[in-house]
Amino acid sequence: MRPAVVAALVSASPLVLGAAPADAPLPARMADTGGGRQLITAVAAKAGSTSGTVTWWDRRDGRWVKAGSAAARFGAKGLAEGDSRKQGTNTTPTGLYDLPYAFGIKPAPRGTAYEYRPVRKNSWWCQDKASRSYNRWTEPRAADCRAAHAEHLISYGKQYAYALVIGFNYRRPVRSRGAGIFLHVNGRGATAGCVSVSADAMRRILKWAEPGRDPHLAIGTAGGPTAITRY
Repeated sequence: MRPAVVAALVSASPLVLGAAPADAPLPARMADTGGGRQLITAVAAKAGSTSGTVTWWDRRDGRWVKAGSAAARFGAKGLAEGDSRKQGTNTTPTGLYDLPYAFGIKPAPRGTAYEYRPVRKNSWWCQDKASRSYNRWTEPRAADCRAAHAEHLISYGKQYAYALVIGFNYRRPVRSRGAGIFLHVNGRGATAGCVSVSADAMRRILKWAEPGRDPHLAIGTAGGPTAITRY
């Protein structure tokens, strides 16, 4: 993860966001979009919100253009700053993240260009802080990763029909910060810390995302008098 500044939708601080007008597309008002030509923004009204909007954007001819949007859900306890988040708090980490690869129980939607790993009966995501496989896909489950501290991916037939790995705490994992943060299909309600959207939205995102355009995901809040949330 890199520190990120996610603008709110009202006004912005010139110290952070430069001269972009208040009515410019959200990515144009952000200090950092990851350097690529695609971006997903996941925006909640405030830190305690469990719902909001996911929007995906393309950069074309020097401008950010909205490609699609969908209603989104966040953690049951709202959002938490990515650098200080704690595992097991049911909060969605704010910040700017890469998207290492996609996976799913269902086959990849036709037209998906992203690396897409099929979920099998022995596919697990390790959340065991004592394991060398912490915050990693492991197939089969690693010997030092206790089943009680791992997600058996195939058990989440609805949520993991389609998913993208969010690069939170992924490159150099901090053991207490959290594991298994994804963009996935909606379940019954708020998530345990992921971002979720409808199955149709996930299919659209997977068909839209192009690894060569280096898509990132920015998670943050919108609104309020300062109109800036820094992570």
